[in-house]
Amino acid sequence: MSTIKSLSVGNGDMFYIKHNSDNFTIIDCHICEEDQERIVKEIKHAHLGKGITRFISTHPDQDHLQGLKYLDDNIDILNFYCVKNNVIKEDETEDFKHYCTLRDHNKKAFHIEKGSTRKWMNQTCEERGSAGIHVLWPITTDENFKSALMEAEQNGGSPNNISAVIRYSIENGVSVMWMGDLETDFLESIKDKIVWLETDIVFASHHGRDSGKIPEVVLSKIKPKIIVIGEAPSEHLNYYNNYNTITQNSAGDITLECAEKKVHIFVSSYDYSVDFLNNEYETGEDNYLGSLDV
Repeated sequence: MSTIKSLSVGNGDMFYIKHNSDNFTIIDCHICEEDQERIVKEIKHAHLGKGITRFISTHPDQDHLQGLKYLDDNIDILNFYCVKNNVIKEDETEDFKHYCTLRDHNKKAFHIEKGSTRKWMNQTCEERGSAGIHVLWPITTDENFKSALMEAEQNGGSPNNISAVIRYSIENGVSVMWMGDLETDFLESIKDKIVWLETDIVFASHHGRDSGKIPEVVLSKIKPKIIVIGEAPSEHLNYYNNYNTITQNSAGDITLECAEKKVHIFVSSYDYSVDFLNNEYETGEDNYLGSLDV
């Protein structure tokens, strides 16, 4: 069994995957000072016994890298995955400077793009199994991507549209997708350039903001069973009314316990519920929301 957790960190993103192999993955980082000890303690406990720990940065925006230096100081990030870039910031935070140090490190950095392969991200061997992580975007030669990269590198513009699209899947089990902060207009421009695989659970782009609404033509290919809407201010959210959703603003931490052909879903808020999941009477530390067949 693997565990995927979306941490409730306010206006930002942070996830980890405790794989059903000798792998542990962290996706993005948003750690406020008042929560840093609690979150890092949980991360350190969750990755105990795992031989490989990787950090995947979808893109270098502050709400996806806040607390990165503190995290690295405590867990020692040896495998740092990111899109190759030379993004600049008018106001460089300590965490952005640390991001650049890891991004440009000649041993720790691994630059991801569509089709990237690596032990043990998506390759297996006798020593250890695959983490089941595949990169669907970016295509670094694509003109739309190059334009977005230039805007972020030369003009100090938003790096949202250099975000990677990451898909995690388990054999005979769940599939999950992350899109970073890709914006709707950009998704429209690249919708025919990505092989959109059917995916059970999708974390909505740009925290679920209307500005990052996933186009319907893309959703019709992904066919998500659940869309998770992030923690942006409620007035900016798109609630994907024709889909089953979990809204992190109300649900708090979201934990996906991934078994064969199903997912048991827990949230930290005991006041939150949905009506589209099966009740299999699972128990855990948090509020059992229900189970999803996949």
